[in-house]
Amino acid sequence: MSMDLDDAPVSIGSISQQPQQTHATILCCNCGAPIDGTTAANALCYDCVKLTVDISQGVQREATLHNCRDCDRWLLPPNSWVSASLESRELLALCLKKLRGLNKVRVVDASFVWTEPHSRRIKVKLTVQDSVQDGVVLQQAFEIVYVIAGQQCPECAKSYTANVWRASVQVRQKVDHKRSFLHLEQLILKHGAHRETLNIKEAKDGIDFFFSAKNQAEKFVDFLNSVMPVKVKHSSELISMDSHTMKKSYKFTSSAEIVPVCKDDLVALPIKLAKQCGNISPLLLCHKIGTSVYLMDPQTLQTTDISSPIYWRAPFHPLADARELVEFVVMDIDSTGQSKGKWHLGEATVARASDLGVNDKTYFTRTHLGHLLQPGDSAMGYMLTGTNFNNQEYDAIEASNQYSAFIPDVVLVKKHYPRRRRNRNRNWKLKRMDKDEGELLPKKADQARLDQEYELFLQDVEEDEELRQAMALYKNEKRRSEEEMSVAETDDGDDGEVPHVNMEELLDDFDELTMQDA
Repeated sequence: MSMDLDDAPVSIGSISQQPQQTHATILCCNCGAPIDGTTAANALCYDCVKLTVDISQGVQREATLHNCRDCDRWLLPPNSWVSASLESRELLALCLKKLRGLNKVRVVDASFVWTEPHSRRIKVKLTVQDSVQDGVVLQQAFEIVYVIAGQQCPECAKSYTANVWRASVQVRQKVDHKRSFLHLEQLILKHGAHRETLNIKEAKDGIDFFFSAKNQAEKFVDFLNSVMPVKVKHSSELISMDSHTMKKSYKFTSSAEIVPVCKDDLVALPIKLAKQCGNISPLLLCHKIGTSVYLMDPQTLQTTDISSPIYWRAPFHPLADARELVEFVVMDIDSTGQSKGKWHLGEATVARASDLGVNDKTYFTRTHLGHLLQPGDSAMGYMLTGTNFNNQEYDAIEASNQYSAFIPDVVLVKKHYPRRRRNRNRNWKLKRMDKDEGELLPKKADQARLDQEYELFLQDVEEDEELRQAMALYKNEKRRSEEEMSVAETDDGDDGEVPHVNMEELLDDFDELTMQDA
C-alpha cells in the first residue's frame, strides 16, 4: 500500500500530529462588519446581501389578465376559459401561471392586496426564497400588478352570430298576461340559470332560450322543473350528416309549457279531482305557485296542492285572474277564531266600492284575511253574484247539490292599499334580463299594458314577504331631484300604510356603483 509523503502525517516518536484548521475572519467590504471569510461570497455580510441582492429580478412585475365581460370568465393560455371569482384560490392560481421567471425561485406565500373594484387592477403580494451563497437563503416580498383587459370568449362571440345554437328551450304559457314570466325572470336571475345562454329572444306567449350544447339546455330544463310546474317535450332536427364517417349533427329543441294558473287566480276544480284532494271544495284560490299549484279554500282554510303530472292528466283553466279583481270596502268583520299558518278566518260584510253612494247593497262572505282587515279597509276580490263564467267546471259546481249552496257571493283575495302616487319612488329595484325582442316590438298601447302589469308585479313584491324571499332585490342608488323629494315629503302621509321593503333585505348593486364611480 503506497502513501504520498506530502499527505502523510508528521510523526515524532509514537505521537502523530494533525494539521490545525483555522477560520479566517475578514471584514465586510460594504459596512466593515466581521464575517467568516471561508463561507462569505463577494466579501459581504448577510445584511448587505439583503440590501444589494435582488432575487426577484427575473420575475415579471406586471402582467395582463383577459376577462370576458359577458360570462365573467378568465383566459387561461392558450385557449381555455375558466370561471373564478375575485380573490379566490382559482384566480390566484391563474395569476401565478401568468408570471414569467417564477420557476427560478421558490414561492413561499401568495395573497391578494385589496384594490378598488372599478380600477381594473389586481395586486398580488408574493414572498419568494432563493439561495444567494453557500449557506445563505434570502427571502423577499414584493407586489405584482395585473391589468384586467376585456376579451370576448368564443362562446359569447357565438351569441352575436345567427344560427350557431345547438339546443333551445321554448318556455310558453297560454295566458293573456306576463305575471308568471315576470316571476320566472327573477328566479332565473337570482340563480344565474341564464349564464350559459347564447341568446334570449321574446316569442309569442313566451321566451326562447338558446344554448351551444344539449347538456346546457337539459340543465336549464331541470331548473324550470325545480321552480315551476311545467310539461316538457323534446324534439331534434337533423342538420347535416357525413356519409363517409356517418357523423350526424342535430339541433335539439325542448318545449316547456307552464301551467296556466297564476297566483291570486280563482280556480274551479273538476269535482272528481276535488274529491281526490281530500274532498276539498272545488272553488279555490291559488295562493302560491312553486313546483306545484298550491290552492286554498278561503271559506274553510283547507289547502291542497296539484302537482304537474296530476294537472296535465286533468287540466283546468282559471275561472278569473287578477285583472278581474274588484275593489270592496269592508263594512264589518268578525273573527271566528280559526287560523292556519298566516291566515285567520273571519266573517265579513263588504260593499262594492263603486256602489258607495249609489245603493246600499252589501255582501256577506268568509275570508282568510281576518287578521288584516278592519272596518273601513279596502280589499280586492272576485264578484261571483251576477257574473257569468264560460267554464264547464263552474257550471258543474252550480248544478251539483253538494257544492252549489256553498258558492259565496264574493271571494276576497288580498288587502288593497290605495296609492295616490302613480309612480312611487322606491328605494329598491329588480334587475331585468337582456332579451332580443326581434320583430315583436310592442305597440304603444301594448307597452302601456306591459308597464301596468310590471307595476302590479312590483306591488305584489312589496306586499308579499314570502314572494320577496325567492328574489334578489337591490338598492336603488339613483338620487331623486329636489322637486321629487319635495313631492315625496308631502305625499308620505298619504301612502303611510303601504308596505315597504326593509333596507336589510336589499343587496348592493355593484354594477351600478362601479359605473357611478367611473
